Amino acid sequence: MLAPGEAGVGFTWRFEPSPYRGSDRDADLMPQFRYDSRYFYLQSDRIGLKLENERARYELFLRRGLEGFASDHVPESMIGMAKRSAGDDLGVAVRFRLGAGFVYGEAMKNVSEESDGAELRLGYRYEGWWSGRLRWRPYATLAWRDAKLNNYYYGVRPEEATAERPAYEPGSGFNLELGALAAYRLTESWQVLAGAGVTRWSSGVRGSPVVEDGTQPYAMLGLMWSFKPDQASEWDRRPLILRLGYGQSSDCDLMVILGLQCASVNTQDDTSIVAIDVGQVLLRRVNGWPLDIAGFIGFTKHEERGLQEDFWQINAYFKPYYSFGPWLGERLAVRAGFGAGISYASRIPFGEQRDQALRGRDTSKLLLYLDPTLDLNIGNLLQARELRETYVGLGVSHRSGIFGSARLFNSVDGGSNYIYAFVETGF
Repeated sequence: MLAPGEAGVGFTWRFEPSPYRGSDRDADLMPQFRYDSRYFYLQSDRIGLKLENERARYELFLRRGLEGFASDHVPESMIGMAKRSAGDDLGVAVRFRLGAGFVYGEAMKNVSEESDGAELRLGYRYEGWWSGRLRWRPYATLAWRDAKLNNYYYGVRPEEATAERPAYEPGSGFNLELGALAAYRLTESWQVLAGAGVTRWSSGVRGSPVVEDGTQPYAMLGLMWSFKPDQASEWDRRPLILRLGYGQSSDCDLMVILGLQCASVNTQDDTSIVAIDVGQVLLRRVNGWPLDIAGFIGFTKHEERGLQEDFWQINAYFKPYYSFGPWLGERLAVRAGFGAGISYASRIPFGEQRDQALRGRDTSKLLLYLDPTLDLNIGNLLQARELRETYVGLGVSHRSGIFGSARLFNSVDGGSNYIYAFVETGF
């Protein structure tokens, strides 16, 4: 939906009946975080490396799948069966220009040990109408899924069989998807997104006793704000930003913390984090306001204090900064920042495990990441020119499932907060 090199944030709502019989989930929120550079790209459900020119594009990517169901939203046909969890796929992709469109192919393999299955996709999208304020592109995709993948999500194991639900293996097969995506430019930066399509599942999946209907329509509606970074390449953007922080767990809700109504830490456990974030300013003085937008990759070490093994978490997020002041004879300059993106933890933080277990709900290694901060410019305060890009401040490291509305985050309703102090500098 974006021009080459653009970045964007937004959301889409997808309305789609579940293939599972007796499911009560037919809507899904997808937060949209998109960044595109010369060799690297980030999407909400996908991260990858790429090489491209005007006629071709090659990718190596890691993708989050959206199949399965949450343990607190079990379809009626799956009651008494083992949970079918969403998985992560490692894949390669190619795209070649053909006429007024592109032919594309993908090969993916589950690498997170859910299904251990594989999928191949081949498709074509027509680009002849992708111009002007109203743009749209039809597409067709043929997907082959192996037996492991279909059996995991739509099969019935012998130990799960009942009189009404016999043991069943769909086996491998081909799916066909037809659809169209559209975008309407409201302004140079804002656009409305829409889409509609239908998937025809393979005969093996259609015959499963847990599947409601082998024909699955969908509709999508969304909104996105996009921008072009000041420089074409990430290597041209300077200065780099380095931020170091240390924080402790808090049982307070995020909005309560931001309202300065709660700042308690380590009330149930004494877990803590050490954070190292590296970023670059992508856009300066948006619309002439004292507003900058930066992009960050963050690495967070969770110190679990013997409750479980320590582990690392990686965050990728955009962060607008709004500057206030300077006041008091040019000495007091304050910034408010609000980062938003995605977070992947190699283990589930102990606090998230504990809280979700008490509520009988799932956890997820992948969650929404928010990073609200307030800081003070040290260079202004000390009147030291060499420190003009140095700040100290407080922030909240927040992971959240967006109230169970997003399959991308395993429909998790919950998360964790860490209140932390930091120093940030540009160089």
